[in-house]
Amino acid sequence: MKTVNTIIALRHTIAAWRSSGERIAFVPTMGNLHDGHLALIDEAKKQADHTVASIFVNPLQFGEGEDFETYPRTLDEDSSQLASHGVDLLFAPPVEVMYPLAQQQQTRVEVPEVSDILEGVFRPGFFVGVATVVCKLFNMVQPDIAIFGEKDFQQLHIIRRMVEDLQMPVEIAASPTVRESDGLAMSSRNSYLDSEQRKTAPLIYRCLQQAVDVINGGGDDYAQLESAAIATLEKAGFVVDYFTLRNAETLNPANAGEKNLVILTAARLGQTRLIDNLSLKL
Repeated sequence: MKTVNTIIALRHTIAAWRSSGERIAFVPTMGNLHDGHLALIDEAKKQADHTVASIFVNPLQFGEGEDFETYPRTLDEDSSQLASHGVDLLFAPPVEVMYPLAQQQQTRVEVPEVSDILEGVFRPGFFVGVATVVCKLFNMVQPDIAIFGEKDFQQLHIIRRMVEDLQMPVEIAASPTVRESDGLAMSSRNSYLDSEQRKTAPLIYRCLQQAVDVINGGGDDYAQLESAAIATLEKAGFVVDYFTLRNAETLNPANAGEKNLVILTAARLGQTRLIDNLSLKL
């Protein structure tokens, strides 16, 4: 695996592949890799002749009081894992390569409305940071296909919208959420949980499953279903930001009779904020 830190070196390698007519898959990450990330790499390997991964902890998507300074940075371990999974090229730029100007001067990309709901309410500006860095990475790497995880469902939706609206020649593919044996969605932030919190955390997934079972069984009182799940999580010690049923295509609140649904939740356990979702088709 080759590792590069500059845009010139990145484009030099990719230009050689392009001149040979080879297909390029891309997996952007913030590092501190786990099996969920590696599942994205494995999917990318199936989709293209060459696989590019990036590791960049993006300051633009961290709000005031969030964990940018303490976010785990494990480049050596991450590099070893990417190499063992057959990544051809790792792009690991420093902040000054991604953002040569001060952040307040940085050109930004915004997907309106859908960025201001759900996660956008609790993390203002987060999706502007995500859209901006992904847009820049797409321009740098120029992949044929990019792979994202379904765990970050709203993020996936926003990236698809950005690609469509800006007419980028990039196919966006989704990979299913990878879970621990007890159902907890894999996340870099799971490492922040202490032992007791780690035992409690899988309740999020169980509440999602229970909601799916109720709906599949004919239940259509979505407000009551949401309230019951929130009460269950709060009783266990979670501080719930939302537990909500949405139309999976628009992210608007779901109405009875709609067929393509997603249940999304975000909740804090101690200082750790966890997100998860489950989709269902009726």
